[in-house]
Amino acid sequence: MNAKQETERAAEQRIEHGVAQDAEQRIEQRIEQRLADLEIKTGLADDMLDQLNQTIFRQQQMIDALARELSALRQQLPQDRNSGLQNPRDELPPHY
Repeated sequence: MNAKQETERAAEQRIEHGVAQDAEQRIEQRIEQRLADLEIKTGLADDMLDQLNQTIFRQQQMIDALARELSALRQQLPQDRNSGLQNPRDELPPHY
């Protein structure tokens, strides 16, 4: 190999090395961007999970309150249903 060929080959190797470094940097940048995107999505998912937990907690409080109210209404009903109120569906409206 003559000096000119060696110089050209060395230049090609530097170019190839530079291209490889550029490719590695692009890959690293893509990985960093994907990691940042995943961190953002994880943060949003955590926030949504907290909101859902709060919603479930409030709904359970409402269910508990409604269950207590239903229990109190049942206690107000007469014990002997035959002596007290009849089923509202069985009663005729006042205009009949």
